[in-house]
Amino acid sequence: MVMKKDLLKPVFLAAGIFVAFFMQAQRKPLVADKPNVIYIMADDMGAGMLSYYGQRFFSTPHIDRLARGGIVFENAYSSAYCAPSRATFLTGYSDCRTGKYVLTGGGIYTKTATGQLTDAQAQAKVNAAIGQEPDVLFLPQVFKKAGYITGQVGKLDWGFATTDRQLKNHGWDYYYGYYDHIQCHGYYPVFLHENGRRITIPGNTHPDAAKTGEWGSDSIQEQDRWNMNGKEVYSQDLFLQKMLAFIRKNKDRPFFLYHPTQLPHGPVAIPALHPELAFADSLTNIEKAYASMVKRLDDDVAVIMDELQRLGIAEKTMIVFSSDNGHELYYAYKGRVEKPYRDMRTGAFYNNVTNKFYSAAGGDVFDGNHGMAGLKRSNWEGGVKVPLFVYWPSRFGKGRVTGRLVTNYDFLSTMADLLHVPLKDPKDGRSYLSVLQGRPARSGGGHTAIAFASFMGPALVTSDGWKLRYYAPRKLFQLYHLPDDPGEQKDLSAQYPGKLKRMQQELLEQCEGDLENGWFSDEKNVVQIR
Repeated sequence: MVMKKDLLKPVFLAAGIFVAFFMQAQRKPLVADKPNVIYIMADDMGAGMLSYYGQRFFSTPHIDRLARGGIVFENAYSSAYCAPSRATFLTGYSDCRTGKYVLTGGGIYTKTATGQLTDAQAQAKVNAAIGQEPDVLFLPQVFKKAGYITGQVGKLDWGFATTDRQLKNHGWDYYYGYYDHIQCHGYYPVFLHENGRRITIPGNTHPDAAKTGEWGSDSIQEQDRWNMNGKEVYSQDLFLQKMLAFIRKNKDRPFFLYHPTQLPHGPVAIPALHPELAFADSLTNIEKAYASMVKRLDDDVAVIMDELQRLGIAEKTMIVFSSDNGHELYYAYKGRVEKPYRDMRTGAFYNNVTNKFYSAAGGDVFDGNHGMAGLKRSNWEGGVKVPLFVYWPSRFGKGRVTGRLVTNYDFLSTMADLLHVPLKDPKDGRSYLSVLQGRPARSGGGHTAIAFASFMGPALVTSDGWKLRYYAPRKLFQLYHLPDDPGEQKDLSAQYPGKLKRMQQELLEQCEGDLENGWFSDEKNVVQIR
């Protein structure tokens, strides 16, 4: 006679196996649950250039789609300048820290284009300047630990010059683009690098990649901009081809693709005006060309999204869009908007204490910094606040806007959290995965304050909207309450001495006890290559 308890043994065994499997799945996500991740980083582009934020001269429907179909971070910060921004993004550390990454001078690869150095000699010099990098976990390594293949296409790593050795050390399986962030101020490279190999670009003949001037009112510069001799292949065309090839090749396994595009960094260069801009009579020709660069980036977002859909992997792909720093103007025009920046109504230059750049007075017809004060390199909001959209509607939902205080170096911690990858070194970044998933944030999970460096000195922003700005050249502190004063016009330091003192102490702590750590300069912070 078979006992009932014997009949139940297979049931209990199966249940036990299921529970064990379920618990294991909770600890470590299955490969099928790992999203592909594409991160697009615009270059020197403020939020005001997007029609999502009100750009009125042209539309950016595809980038807007990422915003409306995803999660918009309205309180996202980066660095004030390109190289520190990219270094913090890839390391997970604040740019007010020391010893976490090495910035090298750029321009050396132009010497290989003119025959002054071989590629091997240039890389040896850059490697010598970098030396032994700190033993930290880099962003692509987070993905590799989770079983991903990693790829980077565009303005490679953080610069201003990089090498095959450094890129491999950081965890990139595939990379294609510029090793030199000075050379990439031109859009028609004589050569690029792919997985350590120098690739000649037929038809491009300018050693400086056909870099032009920044003045639209200079007839010689304008002629040079549209003289297409020796400018056969546009770099963004190559980048798009390589990104699509990477996506197709790896469609059946999880991948991380990072696209640090040149667009729309100047000097302005585009093969032709975008049809939407060709007859915008209220714009100068250089403004039309600059806007066409933004449109080109928007069009490429559409191509990538269409390819994901065609391959059947759109629903398991997360797309993130942001910028490396605040807005910069590359469309100077005599009497309209001029460099050095000045109040175009009075001709007065900005001292960045009692007066500073605003689009209306400074002549930026696009309002690229979206009504904020300042531009790239500054510690005003317009220098460091960036657009940030996270698009994965099948998992994270869509149409949400959050005021969570985040920074670019939070992305590493967020991905480590999503993929259950332990961080071997304590990062400054905080995971915002709970925001993406629509869950309540755990206690102590977010930033109460973040500090960032600039060419003017460091600044501190708190999660409740207070901002302390240190203007290092005059050793001056200014205090603003951003919810009431987003344009940073009313200094409240005299009215709130207690708040001022507490924030000064917090800023000092985040600068490792020395405010000089947050006062960036190329002379002090960049290792020159000899």
